[in-house]
Order: sequence, then structure tokens, then C-alpha cells
Amino acid sequence: MSGQCEGCREGARLDFDFTMAFQPIIDLGRNRVWGYEALVRGIDGMPAGAILAQVTPENRYRFDQACRVKAIELAAELFGDGDTRLSINFMPNAVYDPAACIRTTLLAAGRAGFALDRIMFEFTENEPMIDTGHVKGIIAEYKRRGFLTAIDDFGAGYAGLKLLANFQPDLVKIDMDLVRDIDTSPARQAIVAGIIGICRQLDITVLAEGIETEAELTVLRAAGISLVQGYYLARPTLAALPAFDRVKVAQVA
Repeated sequence: MSGQCEGCREGARLDFDFTMAFQPIIDLGRNRVWGYEALVRGIDGMPAGAILAQVTPENRYRFDQACRVKAIELAAELFGDGDTRLSINFMPNAVYDPAACIRTTLLAAGRAGFALDRIMFEFTENEPMIDTGHVKGIIAEYKRRGFLTAIDDFGAGYAGLKLLANFQPDLVKIDMDLVRDIDTSPARQAIVAGIIGICRQLDITVLAEGIETEAELTVLRAAGISLVQGYYLARPTLAALPAFDRVKVAQVA
């Protein structure tokens, strides 16, 4: 295991606290929870934006590391035994050296007894890729360690299909703007069908996020998507695991 990187030694300490809310990712075929995404929140439920507004270039590394530890510790308490996965958002631009910066995550997972193959790291397409080679190295290191990887907000950000050409993650999460009103939008249906086709050829699983209606869920399931997430099924719950509506899933089977 690599030693500490420069960011570990010199990163500014956080002067604010936070916790995590959890939102389920549903496996439609099995009508069960596949995993939970950990979403940053204030201790009193303050929305993510208010917390992220306090993140600066000086404390970004510490924040990214603290989020990982908090998510793993809470998941270990809440999930129990089994194969339920934990999805953690991370900031590629906050990772100095992939092998060194993963040390805190490995230690947290070891302390909690949380298997590495149950952890998925998401990075958003909305964050500019300052160094695509560096991001490619992060993904390779995480896969080597046994983690799953995912591109979040796919279709909404800077690089689009170029990300798939460069990285080939395990999952792609289709952005909610493409999901919204997809049942009445032939254009969105065609774009999503194209993403599904490309990902199928690359052996990448597609997840649709931000589902808010039965009609959206019906169209996405018919298109061949099996992993979904959104307010229609369950809202995030602060430091707890929300139940999802199995009846709604069964209705679109």
C-alpha cells in the first residue's frame, strides 16, 4: 500500500460537519434493493448544495476523504450482512495519487468489515476533467482494488461519449434530464436507446436516475433498463435506509 500523498499531509481540516442520506437503487427484475447511494447532507438535513458551497480548493481533498469514511461507517451500521452495495460520489480532481489516496478508504472499509466489492465510486460528468489520463488511472486503480465504478449524470456534462471511449466504467447513470418526461419525448427515447445500445456492446450496465412518474418507469423498463433510482420509488432518508414501493415496481413488470 502506498504511503501518504501530499494532500494527506497538507490538506486543510474541515470546519463544518455533515452526514449522509441514503437513496435506494432498485433492481427491477428482482424487485429488490441493489444498493444505496450516499448523498451528502447537513447534520440537520441541510441540502447538499449548502454543504458543497463550503468546499474550497484548500479543503476539497479532506472533504472527499471524509465523505468516503462517513458513508462507509454509516453503511456498515445500517446495511448489515449481505451483498447490498454502497455507492459513493467522489471528486476526481481531489485525488492526488490514486494508490495513495485510496488508503483512507481501505482503512475505513477494513475497520467496518465492509467488503470492497460492495463499494461503487461515482464521478459526475458535470465535473470538468482537468487531466483525463489521471482520471483513467484512478478508474484503473479502483477496479484493481475490486471497487465498482460509475459515471454519474451521463448525458449532461462536458465530455459525453468521449468518457466511455476513455474509461469504460462498470455502470453509467443516465442523467435525470434525459429521463424527465421520456414517455412523451421521442427524442429522449431515441437518445436513451442509443446509450443503452452502446453500453451493451461495451458490457456496461445502465442505470436510470431521477425517475418521478410511473410512465417514465414503464418506458425505461421497456427499453431494457433494469437498475433505477428516483423519488417515484423512494426519497433519500437522513442517516437511515428508506423503504421502496414494491407495488409500483410490480405494476410495470
